[in-house]
Amino acid sequence: VQLQACGGGLVQAGGSLRLSCAASGGIFSIDDMGWYRQAPGKQRELVATITSGGRTKYADSVKGRFTISRDNAKNSMLLQMNSLKPEDTAVYYCNADLIITMETMIHDYWGQGTLVTVSS
Repeated sequence: VQLQACGGGLVQAGGSLRLSCAASGGIFSIDDMGWYRQAPGKQRELVATITSGGRTKYADSVKGRFTISRDNAKNSMLLQMNSLKPEDTAVYYCNADLIITMETMIHDYWGQGTLVTVSS
């Protein structure tokens, strides 16, 4: 089972980036998914989450700038980040509750991070 995140990079303040996260390796489906981030010297924090039904939740710091979405058929998730600020600089991680079979679920499965750097 793998949860692969990509799309990070260096961008100027005010710019945009789109992160993607895809699950693979014999997964039946995915329940809740989310993006978290960890800035240097800080604790990991929630950025946005999305349920299998499409209900979303955002951190106050990203509301109106970030949009989370998912494609259930492809077991994947996107994070569109607009109007980026230097304080958005962090390693971004994807997280998911993976349904392996009708009887087996892996809660809080983490993908590797992707670095987002926003220059001022």
